Amino acid sequence: MKIAMVGQFPPHIGGVGVHINSLSKELLKNGEEVFVITYPHKDIKNEANKDYMDNNGIKVIGTRGINIPGLRSLFYVLFGTINLIHIVRKYNIDIIHGHYLYPAGLIAVLGGIFTKKKVYVTSHGSDMFCLYPQHKFMRPIIRFVLKRADVVLAVSESLKEEILKTNIPNIEKKVRLNWNTVDINEFKIADNDSDHHSENNSNYNFKNELNIPKNKPIILFVGNIIKRKNVATIIDAKKQLKSDCVLVVVGDGPLLNSLKEKVKIENVEDVIFTGARNDVANVIQSSDLLILPSYSESFGLVLIEALACGKPVIGSNVGGIKEIITDDVGLLVEPTDSMGLANSIDLILSDKELREKFQSNARNRAMDFSEVDIPYY
Repeated sequence: MKIAMVGQFPPHIGGVGVHINSLSKELLKNGEEVFVITYPHKDIKNEANKDYMDNNGIKVIGTRGINIPGLRSLFYVLFGTINLIHIVRKYNIDIIHGHYLYPAGLIAVLGGIFTKKKVYVTSHGSDMFCLYPQHKFMRPIIRFVLKRADVVLAVSESLKEEILKTNIPNIEKKVRLNWNTVDINEFKIADNDSDHHSENNSNYNFKNELNIPKNKPIILFVGNIIKRKNVATIIDAKKQLKSDCVLVVVGDGPLLNSLKEKVKIENVEDVIFTGARNDVANVIQSSDLLILPSYSESFGLVLIEALACGKPVIGSNVGGIKEIITDDVGLLVEPTDSMGLANSIDLILSDKELREKFQSNARNRAMDFSEVDIPYY
């Protein structure tokens, strides 16, 4: 079987890219052939006399276009559709699969219309939680994608419910749950982690790099620095903490500079912004607690990555987050309650028995999300 995926893919950083990569690798193991049509990137270059770049067996096609917000997605729709139709016809693709309802889902549906191939689309969250309700001009496009796709996948129950609320005819017959998954071989409990503050712990490389004292806990955020991720509330909570710890913010995005300014103006101590990084597993292993206080979240892949590393987690009581965090691995808070977040952080850092309970159960919870479910079989 030959599958053409459409969506974000490494070296682009993000949860969708991780998801497509995991699914693609599992398909390769089963002897399938996978093509991925992704956004332009300087490191994606076609091999000589080929339409793609080989990425560990996955055939990756970077589209043309410009990286300007607003125009980026339009160019991706145009050139992505052209590339998709070419690849489907040339290599006799069996299934087209778009990840995100827009723009990748639209590309997949348009490709399916022109090539008469079966189309799957996966909603990953912000397409239904943000684009659909907040941007009226996007609703007809998303509804078109949902109507024309043969199968609609949702990465959490809350997201599936949101799709069903559209009341598109027969939508309930083609929408399915398809969890995100975590690579438990990459995200794992670090060596010597039971002796987390040992001088010999190799995972202090990250602390050394940032000049963080070995005995000072790290509370960690990993993700895009956008309004929905609500990093400002973590900074507000940091000001109210009783615990002596360091907040490390890993990621990039449009709000990065304004949050740095907030930390400076409000004189918030022990806050480090690292920008985007490619060694997220090592960063999580070096931390003590991961926080995801999003206003909305379809799933929260970084939560299961942290759990796989044996770390306690705190997340906002919304969407897919509350489907992941059980009361034996972490705590839920309201996204607007900075004092509640501060109290939760203090509780985990100060209560050794509670912290050890969360740590001992974390890996087992992550195992619930370790099996890649191939939706085409």
